Amino acid sequence: MLFREATPADIPQLQIIRHSVKENILSDPALVTDELCALYLTERGKGWVCEVAGQVVGFSIVDLQEHNVWALFLLPEFEGQGIGRQLHHLMLDWYFEQTTITIWLGTDPGTRAEQFYRRQGWHETGIHGRSEIKFEMRYSDWIARNML
Repeated sequence: MLFREATPADIPQLQIIRHSVKENILSDPALVTDELCALYLTERGKGWVCEVAGQVVGFSIVDLQEHNVWALFLLPEFEGQGIGRQLHHLMLDWYFEQTTITIWLGTDPGTRAEQFYRRQGWHETGIHGRSEIKFEMRYSDWIARNML
């Protein structure tokens, strides 16, 4: 497995991954354009990918402007191998090197993603949008969790 920063050249593979998920499915896939992905990778924040045998199998993107996790997705057949945890770690380490502002994310209730974020130390703070669970991670919690 190779973990590296994502580039705009990765966007076609990121789109394939995003459209292959079984949970947290986009209500309107046309809203997540290649141009929007490039904006998040190059201006609003940063992203990372995991490659296995030269194929991108997972990615994460963090947004410094809205202080949220914009994306963390894997091809379904690569779940449960620690890839998501490593992408999550790279993303939050970088984020908290840039700022100490609390980061948030939203995910559908009753999903593997919900359980994943709980295991990673995120705190539920309410509802985002119409039905997503809103989670937050404070700088102090991230630092304390990673000093163990």
